[in-house]
Amino acid sequence: MPFSNGGLALQPRIDPDTRATILGGWFKIKVDNPDHDDTVTIAICASVFGLTGIMLTYAWCNYNYRPIRAKNLTWTTLIYLSTVLWFLGNIPANGHVRLVGAWSHCKLWIIWFRVLFCFVFASMTIVRFYALERVFNQKKPFTVWSSLISGCVVVVLNVVYCLVNQLISGSLTTEYVQFLEVCNVTQAFRIAALTFQWVLWAGVGVLFFRLRNIQSSFNEFWESMAIFAVIIALLIESSVTNLHYKYYILQKSRRIEKTVMDMAAANLVIWLFIGYPVFMSIFNRRDYEQRWLERLAKDRPANVYKNENNSYTKMNEIGGGYDNKHQMNSLDMSTLGLNNGHHPFADQHPLNIESALNGHSAFDANALPEDFRHNLNIQTPVMNAPPMFASNYLDSTHGGRHVL
Repeated sequence: MPFSNGGLALQPRIDPDTRATILGGWFKIKVDNPDHDDTVTIAICASVFGLTGIMLTYAWCNYNYRPIRAKNLTWTTLIYLSTVLWFLGNIPANGHVRLVGAWSHCKLWIIWFRVLFCFVFASMTIVRFYALERVFNQKKPFTVWSSLISGCVVVVLNVVYCLVNQLISGSLTTEYVQFLEVCNVTQAFRIAALTFQWVLWAGVGVLFFRLRNIQSSFNEFWESMAIFAVIIALLIESSVTNLHYKYYILQKSRRIEKTVMDMAAANLVIWLFIGYPVFMSIFNRRDYEQRWLERLAKDRPANVYKNENNSYTKMNEIGGGYDNKHQMNSLDMSTLGLNNGHHPFADQHPLNIESALNGHSAFDANALPEDFRHNLNIQTPVMNAPPMFASNYLDSTHGGRHVL
């Protein structure tokens, strides 16, 4: 049954027990007013967000630690901030406080906090995955301009959606019923919001599929798969809750479950993005960075991919006229200085390393790691040809040097 103000805007505040009795009689459910359990839920969720914020602060303080720097910390932080504002909108939208005073502005909290930043969370995740798609699959840089344009598109699309819902009548979206101290949210508004979320996360799913072959040093495929699984589970839970338990905000157990699920999923996504390198930087800092750099050095020469009809295949499996009796990973890593504690990538940003070793980008010998410049006489690579760092692509000369 939809709520109606019924000309009762000047009525005094209703007694909580009377409110619960009236609403319970209308909807044939047991109504629970906000109480101490709701306050405890808010405090616990806020503490978890605080813990995640501390982790991100630590990550920024250790930004020069290369495994952390590779994780696109700016976008991860923006995603985190969107989850905090989403949680703030959940407090009144899920009925954890009495909707009086500032909490009674239904459109503000539901449209501009809960819905907007839930959408921004999804959209920024799409942008973060698109950055990986652009660098690893399209072999193009994700520049400051790319980041700004992507951010503007995210903001404009989501703000336009919310602005349209703000301008149309509250009877079609959400409005405050003062007599009962409740926000009436129409079923059409719920369905539209859920549909938009499914569309956004379907876009994430497409990018997740395209990231399936990127280098293991970045672990992005497994992180993406875990994040996608978490969000799909949350979307299913949200769809069931909003469509089947339409009055869940009036039942304490269901509203607490909804808020905790949103909080857990949002924070888990952030931890999946950045948690592992932060953890390793605390407990196994130097050894982990050394292993990460060594694996990064091996990944690029050993796993060169060629784009043929959107499928990515190892050059070892293609052949293409090259002598395949040698393995691509036969590169003598001692020539790169990895065994004596020096890394050829030591002074480079991780994504710049990708560009330097990528045969599809513009060639710049000075951009290569120093040991590569000293040990190899590298000619400009041909477009769509693999970078020839492997020993089976090299010919020896009398001086012991290798040339292509």
